[in-house]
Amino acid sequence: MLARYLLLLLPLLLLSGCGSSPEANDPTSGMTVEELYEEAHSELENKNYESAINLYERLESRFPYGPYAERAQLEIIYAYYKFGETETAILSADRFIKLHPNHQHVDYAYYMRGRSSFRLEPSLLNRWFDQDMTERDPRPSREAFRHFSELVEKFPNSQYAEDAVARMYALRDALAEYEMHIARYYLKRGALVAAVNRAKHVVENYQQTAEVPEALGIMVRAYRQLEMNDLADDALKVLELNYPDHNETKQAKASS
Repeated sequence: MLARYLLLLLPLLLLSGCGSSPEANDPTSGMTVEELYEEAHSELENKNYESAINLYERLESRFPYGPYAERAQLEIIYAYYKFGETETAILSADRFIKLHPNHQHVDYAYYMRGRSSFRLEPSLLNRWFDQDMTERDPRPSREAFRHFSELVEKFPNSQYAEDAVARMYALRDALAEYEMHIARYYLKRGALVAAVNRAKHVVENYQQTAEVPEALGIMVRAYRQLEMNDLADDALKVLELNYPDHNETKQAKASS
């Protein structure tokens, strides 16, 4: 009798197992690579980023080679970026660059790597400057600048190069302001050598930014306090030549 019941239960158990398999619950299981890509791309265009990510991942898992897999690897970078998974977007861009260094659209991966490294938006910059800059980590901005630089150097004729350059200028200004904030912080607390080094770094690495004249002014004041008058005079000469209306220049003229 027991054996009879077991034989009756066996088909039911097998049917239950088949019904709960992942393939049976996956509406994309019978799709071709073309259909799966079109579905993923449609979700991306409709701003359903999480759904698009899932579909792109399924596509590459089932069809890891070929042009559709390459498109999926490229487009998923943007999907991750828009979905707020910044680090994953950067990793995906790095992966695409390594796998397809000669791809006709690899410049896009370079560009999105920069965009993902630091979302350069007015709201973000406002949050940057509203807080104490000594507590800020400038590494994301430096990484973004480096990534955009790579794009411009490798692909100067890329359709993304102009925007990358504009973002580099904005990043450069933000980084110069950060360095000057630290320089003023050191000067105020009497760490004169540290203040000079920060200001000198701005003069040498962030030329043509609005922070250069103030950097030279800090160098003049710090060198004076250090009784390194020759170096102070050199910094003042550069300041007078290039920024005759700066307060430090006016004070020097008034005292002479």
